Amino acid sequence: MACCWAAALPLVVSAGAQQPATPQEPEANQQSAPSSAQSNNSEKPSVPAEQRPTPPPVTPTPAAPVPAPPAATEASQAPRAAKKTKAAEPIKEAGTNEGELKRLLVGKALYLRGGYLDNSIRFDEYGRIIGHSSQGSYTLCAIEIDKVHLMKHKVELTGVRFGLHFIGQLASEDSSTAFDRVRITPKKKVVSITIDREIVIKPKKQKETKTEKQKGKKSVKAEAAAPADEQEKTAADRTAATAPESAATTPSQPETETSELSEADQLKASIAATPEAERPAAPSSVTTTTSPAHAAKLLKDALDKIFAQGLDDRMMAEMPDFWKLYYKAVTAKTDYRPQDPAILRQNTVDQKALLITKFEPDSNEFAQANGVAGMALYHTVVGPDGKAGEIAVGRPIGFGLDENAVEAIHKASFQAAVKDGKPVPVLLDLVVQFRIFSSRTNIHTEPEPAGKPAEPILPGPYSVPR
Repeated sequence: MACCWAAALPLVVSAGAQQPATPQEPEANQQSAPSSAQSNNSEKPSVPAEQRPTPPPVTPTPAAPVPAPPAATEASQAPRAAKKTKAAEPIKEAGTNEGELKRLLVGKALYLRGGYLDNSIRFDEYGRIIGHSSQGSYTLCAIEIDKVHLMKHKVELTGVRFGLHFIGQLASEDSSTAFDRVRITPKKKVVSITIDREIVIKPKKQKETKTEKQKGKKSVKAEAAAPADEQEKTAADRTAATAPESAATTPSQPETETSELSEADQLKASIAATPEAERPAAPSSVTTTTSPAHAAKLLKDALDKIFAQGLDDRMMAEMPDFWKLYYKAVTAKTDYRPQDPAILRQNTVDQKALLITKFEPDSNEFAQANGVAGMALYHTVVGPDGKAGEIAVGRPIGFGLDENAVEAIHKASFQAAVKDGKPVPVLLDLVVQFRIFSSRTNIHTEPEPAGKPAEPILPGPYSVPR
């Protein structure tokens, strides 16, 4: 489910305030000098023009270079200072630093969406699973994250898995303590979840076209051929034009760096320079962006697609119908009732519905390893054809066993209920027993070899005194 910017130097002098007032004083002195000279000449006797000495030829003095205004110097130095500061400080992607990810994930009671049961699961940057994983009940997908490791190309999360063991409440009873969280990840083992990240790259540098180069050369030549006063005016205009742009540069809008490499080449170079253990799980599908904010948002969206903080609406929408009906009854604090008024209750018919095939729902490795056994209740609508229709969990057991029970009920056969000589649909409550299989009763164990002496079968949990 990480970004910091460097600040450019602000310009505090406006274009109008850059021109000093002193350059106007020499013009005033030049205007007053002729008048004083005229007054002095008026007092001296006039000399005939033919008797006046010929003045020596005047050699033109080259114009002194016009110094750039102080603000223009600051404007030219500001971008260089900004680049230097940006290169010196590490880039920190907003919203994707390890501290924020830990605050969002570590120690929280999360659910893994999709019911993935593997201990090593990989996702792409969009939160889609890479490869395959076995799937099961949400009651086996409670996750608690312990560690977060943020890398350039992916995020690695490690934690443990918990199973939900319901302790016998009906839907109409208090459900605040309706289940226990039982750790099902073995000791010294962890659940590892990796999520690829979108890679932030530099935009490719755009080459200047021939037309732009020719225009630039023409403008330089025209400026060089212009008189000195026009050159000074052009420099002042250029300074006034660039000053507002420099003044508008703020730390929140840093200058964008460019690169000569294409996006694909930058991505290949970045992955090649990364250690094998830190490379993305699916390098061929990794996307790129020039916006750190976009990469941060994509990571947060992926985390939301992978984890749920509690049973939110999306989590409930993905559940099978028998769980939806259970939680609907929990919300209403009542027992399940069919919506169809034609479905009768067992005590209102002439002949009740009966289960005519024996069945024993399978347990699973998680329940066997953690000693989860007991009885569960399921409300079943038995149709006129003797088949199970809608099923709702009445008293769940959890640990993925309810899914096994519902599957077994759908496969079972029933004798339909009869009223007034006709088969009718009824609501039948079924109690299912789950038990722990020993090495002698586990149907999944291999048969013992012939000739081995039989061990005494003890009556239930009791032992025979010796």
